[in-house]
Amino acid sequence: MFTLILSALIVSAGSLVPSTTAPPAVDGAAVDAVVAQYREQTAVPGVAVTVTRGDTVVHTAGYGRTPDGDAVSEHTTMAAASLSKSFTALAVVQLVEAGRVRLDDPVRAHLPEFTMADPRAADITVRQLLDQTSGLSDTTFRSFSGPAVHTLAEAVAAMRGSALASAPGTRWEYHNPNFQVAARLVEVVVGVPFADYLREHVFAPLGMDDSHTADTERDLPPTARGHVKVLGHPVALPEPPAFGNGSGGVLTSAHDLAAWLIAHNNGGLGPAGRSIATPQGITATHTPSAVSEYGLGWFVGRTASGAPLIDHGGDLFTSTAYQALLPGSGHGIAVLANTGLQYGDAKAIGERLIALVEGRQLPPVDDPYPVVDAVLLVLALAIGALAGRGVVRSRRWADRRQSGPWTVARLLPLVLPLLLAATVHRIVGFLYRGRDVAWLQVPYLYPTFMLALAVATLGGVAVLAARLLALSRRRATA
Repeated sequence: MFTLILSALIVSAGSLVPSTTAPPAVDGAAVDAVVAQYREQTAVPGVAVTVTRGDTVVHTAGYGRTPDGDAVSEHTTMAAASLSKSFTALAVVQLVEAGRVRLDDPVRAHLPEFTMADPRAADITVRQLLDQTSGLSDTTFRSFSGPAVHTLAEAVAAMRGSALASAPGTRWEYHNPNFQVAARLVEVVVGVPFADYLREHVFAPLGMDDSHTADTERDLPPTARGHVKVLGHPVALPEPPAFGNGSGGVLTSAHDLAAWLIAHNNGGLGPAGRSIATPQGITATHTPSAVSEYGLGWFVGRTASGAPLIDHGGDLFTSTAYQALLPGSGHGIAVLANTGLQYGDAKAIGERLIALVEGRQLPPVDDPYPVVDAVLLVLALAIGALAGRGVVRSRRWADRRQSGPWTVARLLPLVLPLLLAATVHRIVGFLYRGRDVAWLQVPYLYPTFMLALAVATLGGVAVLAARLLALSRRRATA
């Protein structure tokens, strides 16, 4: 008996010792398997992925097709979207290290054209643009739904009549124009277009030959366009109009992002040994502000296992992107996917690759959208049928009504879908915590909902018109 008890105690004690088993080695086959499983369950048409460790590329590959049907490869140029913010931040840090700018300088010291209706804008520093604590906000400046701009100079000029939502340095708020102002600052300080600066000082030293920048959606090459999904099937669509240089205009490939990740995990040295920044400069971009978990163009946090994580996502309405640095293991991960922000496919794949690197169980794939789409399409058919019935029976409806306020009141609900359709972008913006959303962007976010709303709007107007016509005819014959 004593022997059995002693044996049990030894086994129990052993179970309390932390496991020293290292996570399994990550190779190309394991990465391919993660991407293949995800694509099979979510119907993502095209994906490009890179995984690095230290100064080594573990695996880089493309999967699936572009909207034009071409195979996605490691060199396929796709939209980096808001990953671009980290490139803009790096460009500014380069100017800091060259002694041409200081992070705590007022923006106006280097960009006199940056003026706003709010006098507090004079206090905004370069750092506050990059860590998004400037006080600029979608609630006070509508960059998507406002007048269109086509250059960085126009983007800065468009802000002149706007105010701040908070005092500089007191609150973090994600706002794309922060980085458009920063990119324009680079242009003015250096005296060359921002695209040329990135090409010469970031892309070329890292051998990022597939990479360049875009101003608006019109500059996207066919390979950088993407899809929305309806009933789980991808539908190729052009990106809705928007300006994105500085904040979301970088176009790149998985091959090029490997070099970018290596530089960030290697103290600024790219795979060929060329430097784009000092180790201190790289660290500065990865250091969060005092009021948030956002650094200079990067989020700073933890993985699901508690390991340090430096990452950033990127969302367009027809494509997404994701990049992550794992300082503890030295890994870098980047994903480009040609489906829109509603689905978050790039980040979802990136999170699965992080789990793979850490030796954790992969999170389940959850794709509720086919079911939601089916319900909304059935609802649209039902609404259409009811509207048709209402039009056909409008004369009978009029014959049973007496002219007066109550009859008019009974017609008012037919106008509600039209009012909702006219203001839906404001409602969506409110649901997105005050973010600015243009009306044309909403169908990309919720295609089947907008179809149902369109049917309800047209149906309501048709029934309203038919009933008013029937009432007027009855009055004429009375």
